[in-house]
Amino acid sequence: MAGRRTAGRPFVSDAIVVGGGIAGLATAALLSRDGMRVALFEARDQLGGRAGRWERDGFRFDTGPSWYLMPEVFDHFFRMLGTSAGQELDLVPLTPAYRVYAEPGDGGRAPLDVVSGRDQAIALFESVERGAGAHLATYLDSAAEAYDLAVTRFLYDTYQTRRNLLTPTLLRRAHRLLPLLTTSLERFAGRRFRDPVLRQILGYPAVFLGGDPAHVPALYHLMSHLDLADGVRYPQGGFAAVIDAIERLARAAGADIRTGTPIIAIEREDGRAAGVRTADGTRHRAPIVIATTDLHHAETRLLPDEARTYPESWWRRRTPSSGALLVLLGVTGELPQLAHHTLLFTRDWRANFDAVFGDRRRIPDPASLYVCRPSATDPTAAPPGHENLFVLVPVPADPDSGHGGVDGDGDPRVERAADAAIGQISRWAGIPDLAERVVVRRTIAPADFARDLNAWQGNALGLSHTLRQSALFRPANASATTPGLFYAGASALPGIGLPLCLISAELVRKRIRGDLTPGPSPEPAGR
Repeated sequence: MAGRRTAGRPFVSDAIVVGGGIAGLATAALLSRDGMRVALFEARDQLGGRAGRWERDGFRFDTGPSWYLMPEVFDHFFRMLGTSAGQELDLVPLTPAYRVYAEPGDGGRAPLDVVSGRDQAIALFESVERGAGAHLATYLDSAAEAYDLAVTRFLYDTYQTRRNLLTPTLLRRAHRLLPLLTTSLERFAGRRFRDPVLRQILGYPAVFLGGDPAHVPALYHLMSHLDLADGVRYPQGGFAAVIDAIERLARAAGADIRTGTPIIAIEREDGRAAGVRTADGTRHRAPIVIATTDLHHAETRLLPDEARTYPESWWRRRTPSSGALLVLLGVTGELPQLAHHTLLFTRDWRANFDAVFGDRRRIPDPASLYVCRPSATDPTAAPPGHENLFVLVPVPADPDSGHGGVDGDGDPRVERAADAAIGQISRWAGIPDLAERVVVRRTIAPADFARDLNAWQGNALGLSHTLRQSALFRPANASATTPGLFYAGASALPGIGLPLCLISAELVRKRIRGDLTPGPSPEPAGR
């Protein structure tokens, strides 16, 4: 949904939010619910940020997140606003959670349907590798414990004090936690399972965290608790429905949401946050500013040199997430070969990640890629008799994306890579006429992320979750130089993904309220 455009009229608020992605909308909703006068400015005509949407000829595409995980985080957020996820969203459990195709020629193995549920996952692993079921049981026990610690002790902590890291609960578990921080996810899974596809199933969550399983800490094996044990869901209407729900609640709480209004500067007075300046020169005043736009953009483009907590020299030592080549396809006929979520894993897994994150970067071919077929679950995603496909090929982030990098829709390199991805899906999933059945096609590449979202190096997700970019090492939710300036979004605490962006909004609220507790905020009485 679009908001209202400003007409150059300045106004005064208690807080101004820069950016209308999920973190910005969530921040506006929470602060408005607290009784603050909140104005939100979004540069584009469309809200949602990375959780965007695109429609063409009866097809409706999500252009960003497509996995609904960590449902209790959504539940808690909606309860903070006096409602529930069940009231705001129509959530459908997915069975199977996803399908996996291994590269053809690898023993001719059949695709694996991963059905969520502890017992089902254990049985699947045992069917592939003798003894793997028992190993997975232990793995999932560890993942569940790590996930519980993350939610109750880590994710909702602003890290303004280190005392929360010295509690008896954490100290008792330190001997189990420390190895998870010093071991990679790839090595952690590899020690327990021999079958390469089972290893890939356990390592692929690193991609959702913007990283390489060889460099993401094993602590993030907690992600396997979500897809293998807890379950995968889908909001009918797509992830645009999630954005619409939060926008609706923010407006109902009193937030003033303005689209088509780029911010060109965060204003300061006497060293403190004082408001923002829009592209037409209008100054809007507020003693609190929350930047939820790309953090690199906020720090290096909207602030003067002396006000930067994270200057260019800091970013030169940091790792962006991978980039993404997105291929949006409207296809005639049905595609039962593909589940709602389908993963294609190459045999040379390591070469794929080296191509994306290594010294000699390129678009991998073949690629370990992801296909979403929302029309398998949601009849509104495509016209009758058609299917909707969202294809994600991890590609290198592009340092040149801000000035003539790889662009989508027409760039020959992008279109060749899109053709290769379509051909790969066709061969691996047994859909020989897939390319001929495409009636709608759009490609989105790193330069599009940079242009449309101000994404640093055109990255797709934010700062990668390496050890030195996780937890207390990740950018904080408040400026170190400018009182009253706060940060939320994928590159700030706690990190990447819609649930974590919701938490980042709550961390800003906790900062403003002086709440130093490590867990979720108390929910309103009566819910």
